[in-house]
Amino acid sequence: MTRRRSVTTEERRLWRIAMRDADPMPGRTIEDPDPPPAPALEPEPVATTASPPPTVPPKGGAPTGRRPSQPPLTVGNTDNIDRRTADRFKRGEMEIDGRIDLHGMTQVQAHGALSGFVHRAWHEGRRCVLVITGKGTYSGGAGVLRQSVPRWLADSPLRPMVLAVRPAQARHGGDGALYVLIKRRRDHR
Repeated sequence: MTRRRSVTTEERRLWRIAMRDADPMPGRTIEDPDPPPAPALEPEPVATTASPPPTVPPKGGAPTGRRPSQPPLTVGNTDNIDRRTADRFKRGEMEIDGRIDLHGMTQVQAHGALSGFVHRAWHEGRRCVLVITGKGTYSGGAGVLRQSVPRWLADSPLRPMVLAVRPAQARHGGDGALYVLIKRRRDHR
């Protein structure tokens, strides 16, 4: 007999966000004993004895105390990861630690599901995940989710958790799927 783990507060919050537009089934009510806290745009760093994050000096040369802006996230760009990891990532040789299938969902459903999935993967220390968008060619062009998912991953609040995005190899869905490389949590060991 397997033992089930309890649902965390963060998972409950993500579930509420994903289901905020859903109507309850007849005869059922939505349980919401406490209002969800405002979502953080970026994971809170844990205080350590390590040096503060690097800063970008302004034209005068003095640091401002702000974090440098992250480079834009584009599908196929692996400039911010080491060459060996980038090669394994491109060839689809990294172990897939999780997968989510979005095809068949509406944009609202898919965006909520993707957001929850990436947050969960980052919190659980997963490294490479597979996001299945589907090819979406029945409307004559590239599918809506296929176009939207890379943009959602590049936008805040998901961008701080994502290192790279690549089209999947044919064995993992080809043009209808993406490999997503998740950043490692530095406070999690």
